[in-house]
Amino acid sequence: MRRPPRRRALIPVLATALVAAGAAVVPAAHSAAAAGSPMAGPKAGPSSPADPAGRQAAFAAAAAEFGVPLPVLLSVSYNESMWEAHGGKPSFSAGYGPMNLTNLTQAELNSAGFTSTFRSPDLLNAPSLHTAAKAAALAGVDLTTAETNDVQNIRAGAALLASYEKQYNHGVLPPALDLPGWTVGVARYSEASETKVAQVFTDDVFTTIRTGQSATTQDGQTLALPAQPWAFDDPNGAQRLGLVSVVPPADPVHDPSQLSAPECPANLDCSYSPSGFYQLSATDKSDYGDHDPANRPVTTDIRYITLHDNEETNDGTLWLFHDPSYFASANYEVRSEDGHVTQLLPTEDIAWDSGNESFYQHSVGIEQEGYAIDGATWYSEAMYRSTAALVRYLAAKYDIPLDRQHILGHDNIPGSSDGSIASQHWDPGPYWNWSHFMDLLGAPIHADAPPSSNVVAVNPVFQLNQQVVSGCQNIQDLTPFPGPYHGAEWPNLNGPCPASYYKDMPKQPTSFVFLRTAPSDSAPLLSDPYLHTDGSAGTIQADDWGDKASSGQEFVVADRAPGGWIAIWYAGQKAWFHNELGPVSAAPVKALTVTPKPGKATVPVYVESFPEASAYPAAFTSWYGGVPRSQRIASKYVLAAGQAYVTDGKPLQSDWFNAYNIDGSAFMDQTDFKGATQYYLITYNHRMAFVNAADVNVVASTS
Repeated sequence: MRRPPRRRALIPVLATALVAAGAAVVPAAHSAAAAGSPMAGPKAGPSSPADPAGRQAAFAAAAAEFGVPLPVLLSVSYNESMWEAHGGKPSFSAGYGPMNLTNLTQAELNSAGFTSTFRSPDLLNAPSLHTAAKAAALAGVDLTTAETNDVQNIRAGAALLASYEKQYNHGVLPPALDLPGWTVGVARYSEASETKVAQVFTDDVFTTIRTGQSATTQDGQTLALPAQPWAFDDPNGAQRLGLVSVVPPADPVHDPSQLSAPECPANLDCSYSPSGFYQLSATDKSDYGDHDPANRPVTTDIRYITLHDNEETNDGTLWLFHDPSYFASANYEVRSEDGHVTQLLPTEDIAWDSGNESFYQHSVGIEQEGYAIDGATWYSEAMYRSTAALVRYLAAKYDIPLDRQHILGHDNIPGSSDGSIASQHWDPGPYWNWSHFMDLLGAPIHADAPPSSNVVAVNPVFQLNQQVVSGCQNIQDLTPFPGPYHGAEWPNLNGPCPASYYKDMPKQPTSFVFLRTAPSDSAPLLSDPYLHTDGSAGTIQADDWGDKASSGQEFVVADRAPGGWIAIWYAGQKAWFHNELGPVSAAPVKALTVTPKPGKATVPVYVESFPEASAYPAAFTSWYGGVPRSQRIASKYVLAAGQAYVTDGKPLQSDWFNAYNIDGSAFMDQTDFKGATQYYLITYNHRMAFVNAADVNVVASTS
């Protein structure tokens, strides 16, 4: 699934797809009349941007008025909006003001490009997306004032938070100093539909209270929350909300059932919730969503399993995948809280999950609940174990090798063209513990060759490999059950996150090594030519995958230097990493490698494995209007003489699976066109790639 160059929120991607398809986008036109609030009350003027203490004073006054501890109110607001008011305009998640009071209207849906007729009624009727009216009534102001006036928005949010606390605390508020007593009220304010999501939000709120926070908002307001290290929430407080995971209601028209039972191992907790599969145009069978019907492995073989995180809650993901106009899908979804697995579409069918046909047509896609930049919070042991059990089952069923060339993250799959390489997704990200996961698969990353081997498997000790990466905070998108991930919002949400919005994540265990241009900790980080077109150095940003080698990936050693430095061949360059633990974290392994045939100075690198033009029958190309897919070179990558890259050594027959009509009724529909050209799959950089088998020799690693 989705989001360039960070893992993007879902609605911008959908908006882009709808605009590209010619959907109308109507400018936002919110009005008090449309909101329909009968409330009338005092209207205070907005705090002045010229007075940097204005918003801070508004928080203090609201806290005193409604009996909410000031640290709690400040931290809730920070985790909802980073104290931003957005000039009285709705945020991307239809929330208003520093307290992110929600009031989703059709105008906001139109503004976001969300024209789906399948989910709009659910969104427009979801209580969690309409908190502003209730909050305004509690504060004694009209709806428009609560939305557009930041002082009154803070009052209304404080009133709503206090009402939630009373609801779960026998009608009274905790004593003033009892910050942990506000756990359940804070959890309720998240508007989450799942216990895990509500608890994560509460934990984040209290972490902010403990560590403190200060910021200057985009409109010049300076705010501060002093650290209170003793403040801890109840780690099980969200359970008092009595939340249950909500599965979209059965819709046999738009979500037709294709399985009688989930395809899962017997010892795994699985359910089946069919994905949206529907002809969107009454007159065009080729206009359908949200996956391709197939008959794998008869029509085309299954070679890979691709792991994602979904940048969304479990419930939100299920609702999105039930919408056939969303144009994205996965075969499975794994819940963080307890590892529950939901199958969405049969493994014989092709999920639209990774943006590269040469991979997703041969892959089973598994989404996992979570956010890549907050991965350590979401990647629970229950999730690791359930995903591992599912992968073992699928690998045995389809004879897929349990190694890191076939068990892939979305971040290991290349973009499908020169124009999409930079924007391809990077989940499950730096905090997914590949070493632990491969252990659970029964395929641990370990040395199986003498130290003299010229191939090493990257394998840093996860708990010791603590590093700082930076990232953009999450932006919650429009779902019926929004989580509390709103974050800072930049002007063009469909574009890349501006550098000024990145912030350093806490130093913590990671599953990659940084790569440098020379054997020194002060040397610049490696620069990928697609990510840094100006030749600038790599960065510590989580989405800057061009300077990171992931755990389990195998590379050919290009050089060594004193102090434990190893250079590997990586994207056509020597890439150095500091291997302080020797063969433990750079495990010497046996492998097959490819190198250019004698006489070839360079060999083209491909990101797809499509067949030659002659593989398509003339009758088909005439009907189709030309050759549907042809191989394209990754123009900024090269495999040069003297370099070598790891391969599984199995020649892949070039192919492209044609899925044209929803019912397979088009000419030569659901045909896998196979070519005479063969390719080798290689680990080229952080991502996989292909080389023409005729261009290279396969050589065993040295020992």
